[in-house]
Amino acid sequence: MIASLKGKVLHKSPEQVIVDVGGVGYQVLVPLSCLCNIPDPGNEVFLHTYTYVREDALHLYGFSTDEERKVFTTLLGINGIGPKLALAILSGMPLERFIEAVGCEDVAAITSIPGLGKKTAARLILELKEKLPKSSAIASGKLIADDAVSALVNLGYKKSLAEEAVKMGMRDDNASIEIIIRDALKYLTGTNTE
Repeated sequence: MIASLKGKVLHKSPEQVIVDVGGVGYQVLVPLSCLCNIPDPGNEVFLHTYTYVREDALHLYGFSTDEERKVFTTLLGINGIGPKLALAILSGMPLERFIEAVGCEDVAAITSIPGLGKKTAARLILELKEKLPKSSAIASGKLIADDAVSALVNLGYKKSLAEEAVKMGMRDDNASIEIIIRDALKYLTGTNTE
């Protein structure tokens, strides 16, 4: 199996890229999300790849990140999802958004991908919910919350009270740590009269 390719881009089109590796041109099918990261012809590229072998076909699929490749192979493990539809899913929305949509069971977001109906979207959610990596946006939100709690504990507040205040201060998912701490302190000074 070919796990990765590093070589010169010979050709680039919306569905594929041809990469010259040591004089051999590899045709690599890529999602649209990956295509924007591929340089113009003549420049070097590195792709994580997946080799798909069937009786009548041998295809190479390429991805910018290993996480994209893992999600692609996970999609292939679902009954009725072939490489063409898996590639369409990865092309239909950013990877983080897709992982988030599956985690939040957002059928409407998933059906916005061309070729996916409500039944397929519901089945994807059911089968992928525990198999996909957690959204890094969710993970980064947890790290920010942990840092905010730590800052409040360092200011002398009890951990349980700090956690409650941070939870109240995290109304906006895009809020910076400074805003979360400020809102948590407002909550603490409003409820803590000691």
